[in-house]
Amino acid sequence: MLLRARQQTVEFPRRPLVMGIVNINDDSFCGDGTLDPAAALAQAEQQLREGADIIDIGAESARTNREAIGVDEEIDRLRPFLEKWPELKARFNAPLLSINTWRSDVIAGVLPLGGDIINDISGLPDAFNAKLCAEHGAALLIMHSVGRPKVPHTHVSYENIMDTLDHFFEQRLVMAESVGLPRESIILDPGIDFAKQREDNLTIYRDLERLHRFGRPILLPVSRKTVIGDVLGVPAVERDPGTIACIAAGMTRGAQIFRVHHVKAAVQAVKMLWAVTG
Repeated sequence: MLLRARQQTVEFPRRPLVMGIVNINDDSFCGDGTLDPAAALAQAEQQLREGADIIDIGAESARTNREAIGVDEEIDRLRPFLEKWPELKARFNAPLLSINTWRSDVIAGVLPLGGDIINDISGLPDAFNAKLCAEHGAALLIMHSVGRPKVPHTHVSYENIMDTLDHFFEQRLVMAESVGLPRESIILDPGIDFAKQREDNLTIYRDLERLHRFGRPILLPVSRKTVIGDVLGVPAVERDPGTIACIAAGMTRGAQIFRVHHVKAAVQAVKMLWAVTG
């Protein structure tokens, strides 16, 4: 299985990729965001030193108790990082850069500046973002969710979450391919915590193998999630041990990419688990 992103290709099976989170905002739920481009670049550099394969930058928190920022503001926050990224990329064996955004106007504004992957939390309600990725040769990460981002969806329930994911990804893959985005440029994300309850999230971990039928890399956004807090009864900053447990569960069920805050711990866990099971 291949993942094509701009000028780079990743071939699976291989050790799972670790995606490090860099928040270029001041309202990250973990309190690790920054509006200082130099500080964001320093965070990315540290994560690359710790072994991150992908850096995921986002200028707007997904938290639903915060107002959305404007399109121009989001682009302005991302631009200084994107302009400096080629220097880091050259120094660290060509890591991938993911841009965490969902509005088409932002994607159209930033893809000419760089980025290998668009991490779209919108659930791809239409084909616009897929078309933009196709035009620029970028990969698209399609995350399952319900309704518009930045709006709480805690009321949503499913008769069977895995059946829902099957139907959702089948539709979205057809939509993305219809506007010219190759299947080899698509990553799937079941959307842990997004419009899901505790049992939905735990079921996804247990039955993740069902999603392999699509033949695409699966990203698990495991880091410090609410479901970990629900199970362990700890705040976000104390959820790294639970995050490692979720990585272990995901690897035993074939996940290919893990999105995390604590890169060093995640990389070590992935490498050790791969040595034992890979």
